[in-house]
Amino acid sequence: METNEKHHKQTLINPTGTEFIYDTLKFSQAVRVDNTVWVSGQVGMDAKGAVGETIEEQARMAFQNLKSVLAASNASMNDIVELVTYHTDMKGMKIFGKVKSGFITDNYPAWTAVGVTELVMPQLMLEIRAVAVIGSSSI
Repeated sequence: METNEKHHKQTLINPTGTEFIYDTLKFSQAVRVDNTVWVSGQVGMDAKGAVGETIEEQARMAFQNLKSVLAASNASMNDIVELVTYHTDMKGMKIFGKVKSGFITDNYPAWTAVGVTELVMPQLMLEIRAVAVIGSSSI
């Protein structure tokens, strides 16, 4: 029996410096199948485990982490088609929005912002997850 079925292979994306997360917490920073990349929630923490003290610092760090994971996937911030953000305090949305505008300057993706009571670590104020389609940007 002949089949024209295409086999889609997963590629796990774990940039240098995130091995601890993969090995200990047992998840990848992103998974790529064909030209679609699903990025795990990125937070305001650097590779050494330092967490930003303000919403602005955490947002900047989280977006920088997102940008790095996308780059490791051969994607860019312009390839993001969906952004979901989780916030422990929605009063920080204006500051968050300004930081977001510095990383996503055009080609705005679909975006959902969700208020939550807490994240995986008590000092975290936000988490960003994304879906990107490589090469989909109109820019």
